[in-house]
Amino acid sequence: MNPDELSTLTADPIQVLGMSFYFDPGTKERGREHGLNVFEFYGLGRGGVMGDVDTPAFVEAFTFFHQSVMDFLWTDAKTKADPVTVARAHVQAAYEFADRTFGGIDPRVLAAFGAAARKVAEAQTTGLCPLMDGYLKYPAPTDPVHAAYLGTILLRELRGGAHIHAVNEVELDPVAACYLQDAMVFTLHGYAESDAPTVTSDLEAKKVRAEELTSAQVAACFGVLSDDERGAVAEGTREMFDALQHPVPVTR
Repeated sequence: MNPDELSTLTADPIQVLGMSFYFDPGTKERGREHGLNVFEFYGLGRGGVMGDVDTPAFVEAFTFFHQSVMDFLWTDAKTKADPVTVARAHVQAAYEFADRTFGGIDPRVLAAFGAAARKVAEAQTTGLCPLMDGYLKYPAPTDPVHAAYLGTILLRELRGGAHIHAVNEVELDPVAACYLQDAMVFTLHGYAESDAPTVTSDLEAKKVRAEELTSAQVAACFGVLSDDERGAVAEGTREMFDALQHPVPVTR
């Protein structure tokens, strides 16, 4: 499997996999331990991997959210808890989700995926995606289940960072990019119907081009992998994605 094929194959499954723990009941309970609802836990937990950064840095990393939502997720939430502490708890919640989900997968498949995903992330220039950089500061787990799931998060953040750069390159307004991506996500990101752009052929063409540039950038990132390693990413992605529908707890 060549890098372009792998970029296309993993795009949607990795997006879903990497976010699947965000609003899981177990994650919600973890957030309560820090006095946070699940949305605040998401904002401080995901953003907090970058450290206790200022609001503009958070806004840049969470480009496609409405400003009021970003204030709620970060600026306001920081008055309740320390983002660095919450980020560690959020990563732990991710590992706990993985333990509840991927027990039916051969540990060798998970280990190979995790190693390959981290290799891709570590090969990138710092700054391409501050969120990915933040997750890379956590030690590589020795547990294959945890390593694999952190790998899905790293690859998801990598693609997200690449997409922000692509949207900026084609001069596509982030609000329009979010709307054209998915009207439901547009609402979840805090936008009202009145915020929706007028869709034109030029706007749609920019969105298509941004997606092409994103896929090409991710494919270039996958170029550091051998054929066997790309196969490991493909197999691990497929098996973990299937496991979301048929979760099996890990037994140790």
